[in-house]
Amino acid sequence: MASEHLSIARPVLHEQVAQRLRQMLVEGLIPPGGKLNERTLCEELNISRTPLREAIKMLAAEGLVELLPNRGSVAVQLSEADVRHTFEVMAGLEGLSGELAAQRVTDAELNEIKALHYEMLAAYTRRDLSAYYQINAAIHRSFNAAAKNPVLTATYNQVNARLQALRFRSNQDGDKWQRAVDEHIAMVQALEARDAAALRQVLMQHLDNKRNVVIEQLRSASIASTTDHKTSPSLTEGQAS
Repeated sequence: MASEHLSIARPVLHEQVAQRLRQMLVEGLIPPGGKLNERTLCEELNISRTPLREAIKMLAAEGLVELLPNRGSVAVQLSEADVRHTFEVMAGLEGLSGELAAQRVTDAELNEIKALHYEMLAAYTRRDLSAYYQINAAIHRSFNAAAKNPVLTATYNQVNARLQALRFRSNQDGDKWQRAVDEHIAMVQALEARDAAALRQVLMQHLDNKRNVVIEQLRSASIASTTDHKTSPSLTEGQAS
C-alpha cells in the first residue's frame, strides 16, 4: 500500500485521497453522521495529515462532509427533506442526460455501455453489491457523457456526489435490487433504439424509485432509533452525565 501512495504525483495526492474517502462514504465504511478520525485515516491510507485535510475540505465543498470548529469533521447525514429535494433535481438531470444521449450517442459509446451493462448483470448474478454499484455508477456516467453537454455534466457530478451512498444502500433489498436491474435493461433497450422519450422516462422513474426506497429506509432507521432510545437505560441512571 505504501508503494501505491508513493507512485501518486504529489500535486494530486489529495484528489486521490478524496476519491478513496468518497468510496468509504458510499460503502458505509464511514456512516452518515460518523466522525472522520484523522489519525486512523492517515494510518489506513498511509498518508500525512496535510493531503487528508485537503481532501476533507474538498468533500466539505461537495456537501459530503461537515466541518465542525475545533471538533474535526463528520459525514453529512441528509434529512428526509434533503433526500426528497436532491432526488427531484437528480431525476431531472438523469432524464435530460438520457434524452440527449439517445439523440447523440455514437455506436462506439453504445457498445461500451452495453458491455458495462453485461458486466453489471454478472455482478448482480454473483450478488456482488460493491462491484454492481461501481459498474452501475459507470453506466449512469456514460449516459451523461454521451449527452455531450459539459454544463450538464458538471451539474450532474455535483448533485450526484450527495446521493452516491444512498443509491448504493438502496439495492440491499432483493426485490428492489431486481427492479433496479429490470429498469437498467429497459434503459439499454431505449438507448439502443435511440428512443429519447423512453430513455428519459425510465431514468426519471428509476430515480423516483430510488428516492422512495431511501426515504423508506430513513423512516425505518428513525423508528428503530426512537425505539432503542426508549428501551435503553437513561444516562443519568447510575452514570455521571
